[in-house]
Amino acid sequence: MKVRVYVSLKNGVLDPQGRAIHHAIEGLGIHGVKDVRAGKMLELEVDETVTDAQLEDMASKLLANMVIENYRIERQPA
Repeated sequence: MKVRVYVSLKNGVLDPQGRAIHHAIEGLGIHGVKDVRAGKMLELEVDETVTDAQLEDMASKLLANMVIENYRIERQPA
């Protein structure tokens, strides 16, 4: 089974990568993009035996820095 973990910066945390992307978009002559926040998506292939609690534990202790990041877990349909 595939599981996706989306990690993003919490509101109020400065995002220099998002700012650089925003600047590059404007450099392409595209206007109207008000803000960019960069994040990451991790795709895991797991056995059916891996529980939601284990995924939560993995995400909160390893995949996301809980001081500055949030995460969301989605199990993908087969």
